[in-house]
Amino acid sequence: MIKMKKLFSIAFLLFVTLNANAQDKKAKELLDDVTAKIKSYKNIVIDFKYTLTNTKENINQESKGNVTLEGNKYILNFMGATKLYDGKKTYTVVPEDEEITISSANDNDEKSITPSKMLTFFNSGYKYSMDILQNVKGRKIQYIKLVPTNGKDQRKEVLLGIDIQTKHIYNLIEVGKNGTKTTLTVNSFKTNQPLSKNQFIFVASKYPNYYINKLD
Repeated sequence: MIKMKKLFSIAFLLFVTLNANAQDKKAKELLDDVTAKIKSYKNIVIDFKYTLTNTKENINQESKGNVTLEGNKYILNFMGATKLYDGKKTYTVVPEDEEITISSANDNDEKSITPSKMLTFFNSGYKYSMDILQNVKGRKIQYIKLVPTNGKDQRKEVLLGIDIQTKHIYNLIEVGKNGTKTTLTVNSFKTNQPLSKNQFIFVASKYPNYYINKLD
């Protein structure tokens, strides 16, 4: 009887392990599909909603923004500021303060999801597994749970919602170890738009009275 129980336990653990590996494989395949789809576009223009909540601290904030992406270049308009990355430097324009900050980009930081990495950040630095499948207004959204492999990362987990049909990212939910939850939901996803040749070039003459703060 004891041997039978032991065999049953081993068989059960083997089943759980095999099932987990199958889930991870499915998650990897879906993430690969998303990456391939993103790389197939010349450019991407996204309108999004951003929410930040922390029940313990009684924080509940909501903002809207938009980002234009082409390769590793981007223009992000968010919370009253514009952030432009031309491939070498980052220009942050804050109209309220009439100030422009110029710095060398640090897009190599694994812990930060920058605009140029927001659609492919999951390719390294995470363990992943399939999570729930939800029906959102007729769209099937498959969630993948991403757990940072760096123990110093202040995020507990990241949930990535993917539209099964289009292979586009629907939303991204970050859960912090301190209880903070941030959600970025894609309201509009446009691809291969007609962009200006100077789309990602910073023009200082547009801001004649602004203070320029060079960090490098």
